[in-house]
Amino acid sequence: MNSPKKPTAKLKKKYRKTKEELNAEGRERKREKKHRGHKSGSRNQDGASNGQKNGQNVQADPRIGSKKPIPLVVESNQPVARPVVKEKPVAKEKLTPEKELEMLESNDRLDEILARLEDGETITAQEQQYVDTCLDRIDELMNILGIEYADEDGDEEEEEKFDDIMRILKSK
Repeated sequence: MNSPKKPTAKLKKKYRKTKEELNAEGRERKREKKHRGHKSGSRNQDGASNGQKNGQNVQADPRIGSKKPIPLVVESNQPVARPVVKEKPVAKEKLTPEKELEMLESNDRLDEILARLEDGETITAQEQQYVDTCLDRIDELMNILGIEYADEDGDEEEEEKFDDIMRILKSK
């Protein structure tokens, strides 16, 4: 009759949590999960603690990147640096000496200036320089090509003038 009974005091039923307790635990888990980063203001506190460790009174701002001071006023002595634009050299067509000589001989500007000189007009220094450079280039091209400019009539006249001068000098 005496049947063994299980002691009820030793084995308790699982205690069921109330709604309020469950809500409190949920809030606690949420609070722990929410705070993962640094505390607010930690950036400024880190800088202050570093300054105290080094024994310096200067408070360094960690946001500053470069320590180089920047002038706020533009000085007139310093030239403004402008980007240098490199011009591409234009490749000139190399003319043969024959073609270049032909172009110079048919140059309208040179012909006009030479005609004015023959008429006895005066020309400007720039025009004189242009004529000199063109005539020098023509002489170079003629030497390159082996062309000789011989004015036979002019040579005979010069020889006659020279002979006349020599006769006059000898007669005195």
